Order: sequence, then structure tokens, then C-alpha cells
Amino acid sequence: MLKPTYPYYLANRPVAPNTDLEVTDKYTGKVATRVALADAKAIDAGIAAAVAAQEPCRKMAPFQRQAILEHCVKRFRERFDELAMALCIEAGKPIKDARGEVTRLIDTFKVAAEESVRIDGEVINLEISPRAKGYRAFTKRVPIGPCSFISPFNFPLNLAAHKVAPALAVGCPFVLKPASRTPIGALIIGEVLAETDLPAGAFSILPAHRDGADLFTTDERFKLLSFTGSPAVGWDLKARSGKKKVVLELGGNAAAIVDADQAERLDFVVERMCFGAFYQSGQSCIGVQRILVQETLYDRFRDAFVAATKKLVAGDPKDEKTFIGPMIDGKEAKRLDDWIQEAVKAGAKILCGGKRTGAMLEATVLEDVDPRQKVSCMEAFGPVAILQKYKDFDDAIRLVNDSEFGLQAGLFTFDVRKTMRAWDELDVGGVVIGDVPSFRVDNMPYGGVKDSGLGREGIRYAIEDMTEIRLMVMRDA
Repeated sequence: MLKPTYPYYLANRPVAPNTDLEVTDKYTGKVATRVALADAKAIDAGIAAAVAAQEPCRKMAPFQRQAILEHCVKRFRERFDELAMALCIEAGKPIKDARGEVTRLIDTFKVAAEESVRIDGEVINLEISPRAKGYRAFTKRVPIGPCSFISPFNFPLNLAAHKVAPALAVGCPFVLKPASRTPIGALIIGEVLAETDLPAGAFSILPAHRDGADLFTTDERFKLLSFTGSPAVGWDLKARSGKKKVVLELGGNAAAIVDADQAERLDFVVERMCFGAFYQSGQSCIGVQRILVQETLYDRFRDAFVAATKKLVAGDPKDEKTFIGPMIDGKEAKRLDDWIQEAVKAGAKILCGGKRTGAMLEATVLEDVDPRQKVSCMEAFGPVAILQKYKDFDDAIRLVNDSEFGLQAGLFTFDVRKTMRAWDELDVGGVVIGDVPSFRVDNMPYGGVKDSGLGREGIRYAIEDMTEIRLMVMRDA
């Protein structure tokens, strides 16, 4: 169970000036715990502490940074069940999904520990013409400086870890604003970091309401802003961020293509599509939203997919049998329910689901959806999947690319030529062959194009954003 109250972390230290932030159990709706809420004064103090910590963090040896990350891995393993239950309560995440996220948290910090001791440079041969004879160059990567991190509610542990762990690996002090609806996981990370010998001010973890957290975006003392969340918010933050580097991991309406040659393993494809569309109640930016099936296979796939969806167990996320838990709150569930009903009024057909009780929305499958409907062209971010048939592969490519988003796409095919075409022509950040676009391993480059964002996460790739290349040119005597 959760503690009655949690402090925030200001300059490495727990501080409890209030208990103003109520965190609810997303299934029952009851207050589960109370958290200290940071105001502008505390955020300003966190930024000042990060600036003061810049040089001490930069001077830490790689083995020292690695030791801190390894300590985190050890402690997260020891607190595995606590972390999983915190996720289950504060995010409404089914307990099996919660355990999976804790495993990914550990993986992310493990990868960061490994990368922390191999942030290397290169030797450059400058003798490309007679005027450069006798010159050579060397590069190294140096920490960019204080970083501002804003993490979302849907993966409160691992998406925070994808910012915190690479910052620790390179020696960047940071101030993290976790989502105010799901701050507990980040605060437990803070508890673990407070056990280490990080320089004073190296980290602050400050839950704050969005309207009181403008300094995370506008303060010029930050050298990088990394935001994960909705496109509307992300692009607005970029517009107001000034001179700092900005990394945005935003939304999507991910598509998955099913080729006609998948008839022999239809059960497997259906199983993976159910997972991709409905795991953690569809609240994933790479959740399967649009399923494109070759027309000769469409009827068989539709019938099998609807039957499998109807078998998914919805209910209390603490129950081991539950697959569909609540959405983050009733407001979000109503928003998606309204989109579904709008699509139905425009001619869409509900094949299963479509009913809402509070924050619980049934796993819903639609067909004949007008692509201009919000549930198709915008990010649904909930338990809904749209089925659509296509004629040929050119048609499938066109349908996937007919989107303002471009995060990841999936393709089920045995045809290597189609695989290569998809990689060449799909306007997305990643193409997953033989599985759903929801697949992610925490060391791979992850991010999108178009309205899905800027930059890439995945530890080594985040390290590139959190460092600057420093050049040295040497002339032989």
C-alpha cells in the first residue's frame, strides 16, 4: 500500500511543506495518498540548485555515475512489488502491466549504467588538403547542463526513467515535473536517488500543477527541455522554450497492417493486435488504433478479433485476471466515449464494446469509420480500435501515411519486399515487422516525425541530446 503522505525532492532532499496534492486510486476514485505540491518558489530553488550542481556533476568520473545507476537498479529490484502496486493504484494500471513497467524501469537504468562508461569521442583526420597538413582533431561529449524534464501519467516510472537515467549517465543535473495525477513512482525514484552521493542539487523532483509550472519551460537557466505528453501541449511548450534544446515525445494514432499471407497464423496476429490495442486500457501513444487488413482476409480477421476482444476481462486493476482497467479519469473516458458516439452518428458501426461507466470504458472495436472522425484522425488514447480493409500494398502505405502523426507502425507479412518498402516509405519513426507498433525495448531509438515529436529517446540516443560535441584541433609542432 501507499504511504499516507509523500514529500517532494528539492536539491536531493525530501521536503514536505504541505500535502496539497491528492492522488486518487484510479479504480475506486478515493484519495489514496497526499503529496507535497511545489510552487513557483520551490521550482525556482530547484533550478538554482541544478545550476550550482553543474560543475560538480560534470566532474564526476564515469565509474561514479555508473555506481549510482547500479545502486538504483539494486534498490528498484528490492522494491519491485511496492513500485508495481503504486502504479496499479495511482495509474489504474492492471497489476500485470504494472509489473512489466517496473521491469522496464530496471532495464532502462541497467542500460544507462552500461552506457555511462562508454560516452566516447573520436579522432578526425583533417588532412583533406595541403592547407591542413599537420593538423588533427579530437572530439568528446560534454554534459549540456541543467535539464528540465516533464513526464506523463501513462508510464509514470519508465517514461520518467528515460529522462532521469541518461541525465545521470552523462552528469546533467535536472529538475523533473512528474504528472500531477501519477507522481508516486517518480517520488520513489527520488527516495532511491537520495540514498546516493550525488552532488547537492543534482536532482529535484517537484510535482506541480501545469498552470504553476511555467518555469520548467521558460527559464533560460535550463539548457534542455524534454517533454513527453500530448501534441497540443508539447508544441506550445516548444514555442515558449526560448533558446534551449527541446526534445518532444508526443502522440500518435498508430496503424498496423495485416497482409493476406498471414492467414496461416491468424490466431497469433489477433492475439498481438488485442494486446497492442487494449493493454493498459489503450493509454499508450503507440497503442494500435488503426488496423488495416487486406480485403481477402478482412472478414476472418474481423470475426476473430471481435471474439477475442469480448473475452478481455475488465475490472479492478489489482485483480490478476484484469486486462482492462480504468482510464486515468472519468473526464478522459467521457471524451473518448463522445468521439465514439460522434463516429457512430457519422456512419461507423460498433462491433463490440462502446459502453462507459465512470472511468471504465469497454474495449471497443469499430468499422466503417470516416477517416475525418476524431476517433480515427486524432489520438484516441484509450481502449478503441478501428478496423479497415485495403486492396493492395500501395493502398496500405497510403492509409498509414494519411495521418498528422508518425510515431511507429506495425506490419505483419512474410514478404521481404513489402518489409523493405514499408521501411522506405512509411513516414514514421519506427517500423515493427511481425508485431504491433506498441512494441518497444528500452535501448532502441524511439520517437516520431510530424506531430509525433522531435528527437529520440532510448538511452544512447538521449545521451546525444544531453551532451554537446566539443572539438579540439591540434597542429603538429
